Amino acid sequence: MKISLMIFLLLIFAAFSYFMARQKITTAYRQHKSKHKILTLPKYFGYVAALSSLIPALLMMFFLQMVEEPYINHEISSFISSSQFDDNQDLNLYMNEIISADTPEKVAALSAEKQQVHQRYMEIQTTTDRTQAVIVLSLAILLAVWAFKKINTDTPARRVFERIVEGILLLAASIAIMTTVGIVFSVLFESTRFFGEVPILSFMFGTEWSPQTAIRADQVGSSAAFGAVPLFVGTMLISFIALLVSVPLGLMSAIYLSEYASQRVRSLTKPVLEILAGIPTVVYGFFAALTVAPFIRDLGQSMGLSVASESALAAGLVMGIMIIPFVSSLSDDVLSAVPQSLREGSLGLGATRSETIIKVLIPAALPGIVGGVLLAASRAIGETMIVVMAAGLAANLTVNPLDAVTTVTVQIVTLLTGDQEFDSAKTLAAFALGLMLFITTLILNVIALHVVRKYREQYE
Repeated sequence: MKISLMIFLLLIFAAFSYFMARQKITTAYRQHKSKHKILTLPKYFGYVAALSSLIPALLMMFFLQMVEEPYINHEISSFISSSQFDDNQDLNLYMNEIISADTPEKVAALSAEKQQVHQRYMEIQTTTDRTQAVIVLSLAILLAVWAFKKINTDTPARRVFERIVEGILLLAASIAIMTTVGIVFSVLFESTRFFGEVPILSFMFGTEWSPQTAIRADQVGSSAAFGAVPLFVGTMLISFIALLVSVPLGLMSAIYLSEYASQRVRSLTKPVLEILAGIPTVVYGFFAALTVAPFIRDLGQSMGLSVASESALAAGLVMGIMIIPFVSSLSDDVLSAVPQSLREGSLGLGATRSETIIKVLIPAALPGIVGGVLLAASRAIGETMIVVMAAGLAANLTVNPLDAVTTVTVQIVTLLTGDQEFDSAKTLAAFALGLMLFITTLILNVIALHVVRKYREQYE
């Protein structure tokens, strides 16, 4: 049975439990002699019955889905004879070939031995799906019946419902935290494997990046240099150019919209400005590669400068335009949230509107402005498509914005593109780059948090 159909049936059972429990309590209330003792609405009893049936069944379905694939792989590996499966062959690749045969034509293209394995796989898959459906639906029905029998007018349904909702919210928060922890530990584990092959000092302070490794002993042209300094310099250079464009323009746009623009102009200008955030990054990449980069190259040549066809300046300018809404929208919101009494007090003391903005509003709204700038910086550091199309893939160690550079995220995508085996330093280098990028953004967050706390204490 498909997962979507099973979830649909579970929702039907939950709805049925809700109406049955609600009807039961409504009937009991009508027969109750002491009307003043009725403190809980019937709908809360229905909520408790529905959630008592739905949530355990969903958790059971999730658990069975997790153990289904390992169980099938175990059964298939036990079924495969030694003559059918080479010890040097990966079981996952073998299973992918069996699973991908989802049409009669693909099944006929398999060898006779693999056709037997495919037939056994389909039998196991059908059995597990039916077993899973029976277990989950039976559990839902049993819990619905149990909840219907246990619920009565003395049940603290509203309190139980609030506890269930609190547990759901706690689970949602825990999933977010566990996901973050899982990402960190997975990246850290793979990075440890990489640093077991490449010294960490040569990675962090090396000035040459050439991750191509030799496949054969006599192969040439594969230096396997993993110095990440050019990548981080290129990342910071492009991000710095982008922030030079986005922060002044975004902040001045926010000041105009919140302090000078009329309501009509604001209602028209702000949505148009925020459209920039909805444009796909590949469109920005086209714009950078086909318009901005040739313009910068021709302008530089007319001034006697040597400008690469793919330059950090082109990527940084277009990226800065892309992240203007991040700075503008957040800065506008925090400036508008500054109490009107601060404006009136400053103007009452004789300050002009510009002096009020510079000396009162911006310092008071600085924590929010820093948050917007940090969000824009994170967006710039993590951008990939614009850099690929406008700045290139060359890992040059330079701070000249007219040269071609590359970034950490671009190299991560390059290293993990295609069918890769996670047993070589070339592929594992992507995780080391991700770890260094995570540490860099963490440091930026700590600095921004320090600034926010300092000025928040000053102006609260």
